[in-house]
Amino acid sequence: MSVLPKFNRYRFQSLLLSVLITVLLLGNDSADSQLIQKNTLVSTPKTTISQETLSSSVSENVQKTLLQNGLTILTKEVHSNPVVTVQVWYKVGSRHEESGLNGIAHQLEHMLFRGTKNRPIQFGRLFSALGSDSNAFTSYDQTAYYNTAERDKLKALLILEADRMQNSVIDNKQLASEKRVVISELQGYENEPEYRLSRAVMQAAFPNHPYGLPVGGTEDDVQNFQTKQVQKYYQNFYSPDNAVLVIVGDFQTEPTLNLVKEIFGKIPSSSQPPILNPKSKIQNPKSPNPQSSIQNPKSKIQNPIVLQEPGATALLHAVYPLPDVNHPDVPALDVMDYILTDGRNARLYQTLVESGWANDVSASVVSLQAGGWYEVSVTASRNQDLKKIDSLLKGAISELINKGVTSEEVNRAKAQLEASLILGNRDITSLGMQLGNDVTTAGDYHYTERYLAAVRQVITADVQRVATKYLQPEACVAGFFEPTQTKGRRKDKSSPQTSTLVAENFSSELSATKEEVEKYLPFIDSEETISKTAVSEVLPEQFTLPNGLRVLLFADPSSPTVTLSGYIKAGKEFDPHNKAGLASLVAENLMNGTKTKDALTLAKVLDDRGASLDFETFREGVRLEGSALASDLPVFIQTLADIVKNATFPVKELELSRKQALIALKQELDDPTEVAERTFVQSLYPEKHPLHKFPTEKSLRLLKRQDVVEFKEKHYRPDTTVLALLGNFSVTEVEALIKQELGDWNTIGQPPELEYPKVSQPEKVVSVNPILPGKAQAITYMGNQGINRKDPRFYAALVLNQILGGDTLSSRLGSEVRDRQGLTYGIYSNFLAGKNSGTFLIEMQTSPQDTRQAIARTRELLQQIHQQGVTAEEIETAKRNLIGNYIVSLANPEELVNKILMNEVYGLDKEELRSFTTKIQAVSIEEVNQAARELLYPDKIIVVTAGPSVNSDQ
Repeated sequence: MSVLPKFNRYRFQSLLLSVLITVLLLGNDSADSQLIQKNTLVSTPKTTISQETLSSSVSENVQKTLLQNGLTILTKEVHSNPVVTVQVWYKVGSRHEESGLNGIAHQLEHMLFRGTKNRPIQFGRLFSALGSDSNAFTSYDQTAYYNTAERDKLKALLILEADRMQNSVIDNKQLASEKRVVISELQGYENEPEYRLSRAVMQAAFPNHPYGLPVGGTEDDVQNFQTKQVQKYYQNFYSPDNAVLVIVGDFQTEPTLNLVKEIFGKIPSSSQPPILNPKSKIQNPKSPNPQSSIQNPKSKIQNPIVLQEPGATALLHAVYPLPDVNHPDVPALDVMDYILTDGRNARLYQTLVESGWANDVSASVVSLQAGGWYEVSVTASRNQDLKKIDSLLKGAISELINKGVTSEEVNRAKAQLEASLILGNRDITSLGMQLGNDVTTAGDYHYTERYLAAVRQVITADVQRVATKYLQPEACVAGFFEPTQTKGRRKDKSSPQTSTLVAENFSSELSATKEEVEKYLPFIDSEETISKTAVSEVLPEQFTLPNGLRVLLFADPSSPTVTLSGYIKAGKEFDPHNKAGLASLVAENLMNGTKTKDALTLAKVLDDRGASLDFETFREGVRLEGSALASDLPVFIQTLADIVKNATFPVKELELSRKQALIALKQELDDPTEVAERTFVQSLYPEKHPLHKFPTEKSLRLLKRQDVVEFKEKHYRPDTTVLALLGNFSVTEVEALIKQELGDWNTIGQPPELEYPKVSQPEKVVSVNPILPGKAQAITYMGNQGINRKDPRFYAALVLNQILGGDTLSSRLGSEVRDRQGLTYGIYSNFLAGKNSGTFLIEMQTSPQDTRQAIARTRELLQQIHQQGVTAEEIETAKRNLIGNYIVSLANPEELVNKILMNEVYGLDKEELRSFTTKIQAVSIEEVNQAARELLYPDKIIVVTAGPSVNSDQ
């Protein structure tokens, strides 16, 4: 399962285990999402962000309803887009687990996708047929299931969630299969040294409490789960009186509440209160609030804990026990955290990273029901001593305790916290999650407004007080990861022509599955033409400056924010063959200083406003991403202009970036996913191809400052740059602002061009197995050359891919390899269509003993679709899913502005944003089957498996 990001950085726990994983795209081939960070001001219309607006943005207009069976319902109407999110939050997580059953809440989450008495079908197929963006996660205090779809699917989503609340089937066969999937997931976590170190430190810090155990469980416990045990947890915790239903989006409250009462009201409440783990209530007699703190066990453990295992870099992880989410010290603790670790001016960044001791430092305050903790993670620079880093870390904290903080630091941190909250809740899915978290973790859906009100009251003395109270050295439990020097090796390439496994006949089963989907799919009351109405008003206004800079502006008054997405044709494809890594080094150093501002001043301009601006390099370009409050747009644009026009690349910062790149390279070469990607791409594309180049230690050490300066002058040009801006602004005023700030950005001559040579498909199956020591799970990439974005087969390929592997629960690959065989936690396929090239890719993660069989099954399915094609029923389901997901994506400002940008970058018609759904709907079965014959090559394919050793006879 994937580890999802925190809902907002400012308070909630980050380890959320999801039943689905996000498709892993090549950062080297450009799919849409992977092309993929006082001056005089123009008088732009300022959006006044009052304290009332900030505090009420989440809970404003929320209605709470309690049914007789105990179900809590939170509804919030948001009519900016024709979509709705339906979420069910159960008040059960790993905190409630009994001894020997670590991970059972997570296992149960998996089981709720396996079907019910009324619908004995994988629920992922039903959600896919509805075009719903659906997922689930397990955390310490709760388990949640969420779905976002077009508004006419609301009733269907409610019916499905009510069905699995009371009728889920948990039998021996399904549990055995899903246990294999969960173990595959856990093995993926075990691949990461950071996970292993954090797990060891948490267990030592909280040895007598479930918070000290991993949310996903341990392999031993999962192996031993019995069907009756999982059924017991389902019966104890999955009832309306232990659940919260959250509905946010385009609906009418009263009719929807009547619908909820009709669907959920007949579900009986639990006959007895949920049985809680007696250890889940934490008491520390030394705490001012004995119900809210976790007892510090340091005196009973080795400190620091030392792990000496295979890995790439030295790591430090430290944990300090903290109070629960409702403790009055939490807001001040969050302000303290921002002062210590958020941004370039943060104290620990200055102490550890800028000084060269560490490659990276991060931290977070985790505030949960029964307690919390402050965790700090450090990646050491090369050959640096962890004991010294630990001493510097504690010294910086001691200085904060003894000398306090400044008003400037506190004000900056508070601005960042507020902006983070607003920017993080601009889409309805995030809004729903915020409400669900507030009510299940803090017990109050108004928690966010109370929290923000308390943050605004924090003063310097509060920060010093909480640091003194909670960050004393004796409270800390620390761990060191010291990598051993064992080196990996690579198996020779082999080229088996056929699979040694017997092929199965899937045709009849697939046909029956499609009939089942139609049979068990809830009836949709009205077939609205949402695909047209959702995109009829979203075309942006566009202009081009005399210097060639293209700008797309989309005014959206629904949120007091602005979102930037940009592209500069200065990607890795332009790296010299002996200097791979140059393009990335340039992008990473753009914000290290300009002619008028040093790096810290630049960072401060943005940090003081809670704004962000990042440059990230991909194969076909550099991606700009940024966000800010609408009132800060002038400063935001001025800062961007200063950076792209006047970056100076100071020697000190450039050398620090090189050292960080070398450490990052070591980590990548110890990561099976990164190694599989690198090996796959270099096996597919010849040495002189623009996509073949990857950084090496030698190439990074060859880079000079002059290389960086010349690359920037040559490739950072207005005539190869596109900016897309969405938010609460006046188009006329912003156009004037951009002309003023970027109109004088000029270059000489014509932009550089590249020729992408034609690449032939491999003549046979080519298999490679790079072996990495100490890894528990294998990552497999398999595929071949694909199509670019403007290929006329693109839309048929999207439909084909959705059927083949677009969803890990409902696709053919997911249904067979994951769901039926239990061979992988996640399997996906994708046509990564860039501007100049494309790649067809299948990615999966498996236990070493299952890898060979999973690859063989995958090739059999490819062969079947290549030869026999797909069915009309599959095509219709795939279209509904693609169109539904597209409409949902337009409700997210970050995804919408990205689509606006990339349509322009790829040279598509300006109507593409509007006509995409029509083009998908027009795809015929003949076009899809032709694409299957022309684009799938089951016997001419690159297969790369990185991680543990597996049988090479694939």
